[in-house]
Amino acid sequence: MMKTKSQLRTELRNLRRQHVDALPDAMRGLVFRRPPRPLLDLIPAGSTIGLYRANADEAPATHYAGFFHENGHRLALPRFAARDSAMEFASHIDPFAETDLVEGPFGLMQPGPAAEKIVPDVLVMPLIGFTERGERLGQGGGHYDRWLEQHPETRTIGLAWDCQLVDELPVEAHDRPLDLVVTPTRMYGPF
Repeated sequence: MMKTKSQLRTELRNLRRQHVDALPDAMRGLVFRRPPRPLLDLIPAGSTIGLYRANADEAPATHYAGFFHENGHRLALPRFAARDSAMEFASHIDPFAETDLVEGPFGLMQPGPAAEKIVPDVLVMPLIGFTERGERLGQGGGHYDRWLEQHPETRTIGLAWDCQLVDELPVEAHDRPLDLVVTPTRMYGPF
């Protein structure tokens, strides 16, 4: 019998936390430093790239932000006006010092209210779990699902630790598969 999304989230969060806690500090500094070449080949020049600010256990996207910024891409991060607001993306212009970020309603750093609202062409997303087919289990708030429903043309890329791969996930009609998943050891897709 397949586990529920809630059960899987609890199990996979614990597994992810254990995995990250076991990583030596030197290894943490080496993973996700630069997007792999096959991923870069899928991103057109001049694309706006949406990223996320990772929590302590999520696959880090910080170095990707710096890389894309240095290579002429415009960056965006999620922003919420309030806890019950829809997620939007806003311009992120300082990926190295992050002086353009403020604390948002969920306690995460996000672009300030004056930052321009923009729609990314490519979205690098966090996840709790994924399958080899590109199915994604998110945090459970549905923010990315609702945003992607309004922007179906956006290319989606998941960043994950290898331990987040599962054989199957319960999939609902609103769940959109990822176009690609990148882990420290492998790339899955394009799907």
